[in-house]
Amino acid sequence: MAELKKTIMIVAGEASGDSHAAKLCSAIRELDPNTEFRFFGSAGPKMRDAGVEPVVRADELSIVGLIEIGRALPMFISAFRRLKRAASERQPDVVVLVDFPDFNLKLARALKNKGYKIVYYISPQIWAWRQYRMRSVRKYIDLLLAILPFEKDWYAERGIHHVEYVGNPVASEVHPDSTKESFCRRHGLDPEARIITMLPGSRHKEIVRILPEMLRAAAVLMRKDREIQFIVAFAAERHRNEFEAARAKISEGDRILTEKIKVVSAETYDALFAADAAAVTSGTATLETGIIGTPMAIVYKTSVLNYRLLRPLIDVEHFGLINLIGGDRIASELIQDDFSPGTLADELSRILEPETNSRIRKQLKVAADKLGQGGASKRAAAAILNLIG
Repeated sequence: MAELKKTIMIVAGEASGDSHAAKLCSAIRELDPNTEFRFFGSAGPKMRDAGVEPVVRADELSIVGLIEIGRALPMFISAFRRLKRAASERQPDVVVLVDFPDFNLKLARALKNKGYKIVYYISPQIWAWRQYRMRSVRKYIDLLLAILPFEKDWYAERGIHHVEYVGNPVASEVHPDSTKESFCRRHGLDPEARIITMLPGSRHKEIVRILPEMLRAAAVLMRKDREIQFIVAFAAERHRNEFEAARAKISEGDRILTEKIKVVSAETYDALFAADAAAVTSGTATLETGIIGTPMAIVYKTSVLNYRLLRPLIDVEHFGLINLIGGDRIASELIQDDFSPGTLADELSRILEPETNSRIRKQLKVAADKLGQGGASKRAAAAILNLIG
């Protein structure tokens, strides 16, 4: 029998979406090995490695902030047009849009009006802000695949029922590769002394605004206790040079104190597992830190203009994902004006206290258990294959 062929258009725009989309493509092939799948769309490096043909390179689309997006508008318009043209030429059996809602919800409208089946994987966070987007979900999405346990009920309460909860793709993937002892030995740290890990984000604009404040907070704590050890963990090696750029912005006294901070890349989970406490930039990293079980302070700071424009649109009790899943303020949130070296240092001191530290670890475990044991990519793949028959 001749091998079946299916064409799938898949669109991601940021590093996390690229990773989830690549795993989804692999899961689709694994679940239906008798079909030849041809993937094309907006693909980052992991998607390209998974065999997705890049009509658009997703790496170029990862921009944060309204002002920065405004400046890059011609690039987004060009990418939008290229994807629409590619869909028209290749006639995919289904279009899978992964996260990246500002771009992907507009693309959903354009392609749904052309008659394509539209799947949205990783629900846009409409429950947090910009609830007017529900109109787009209701009208232009055939199947919405949610990854947070409360999302399906939230949509159902608002009359949207084409939603399936597939589990969280990071639930089974977040785990250390090293013991605390081996990690400390590798980086010249004392496993018996207290360790604080700092995650300054993955975008350049985030790191520029957040890392200097983290370093100043570290200096405040070092003046009180020289035995505390600090780690700055970057997701990728390319960010390592931003550590010295951040140190150049702090005072000479703080630079001297922060000379011994260890900088690691691509070892985030190990660095969190080894830590007694962490300072974590708001985003997926708060969920990952919660799964590992490290008590944290959640921080975020953007430009004054971006914050004034965006804050009125946010309609959610907690910024941190782990707090939203737990339904409580498990981790403190230091956002914008509340985030300073002093407030961060005070909060890290608080969560280092043994009783507080132990209580928070128990709360994080309860919240993380709500995510299940993984398998999201396979369940999402099965739902997509069922839709396209």
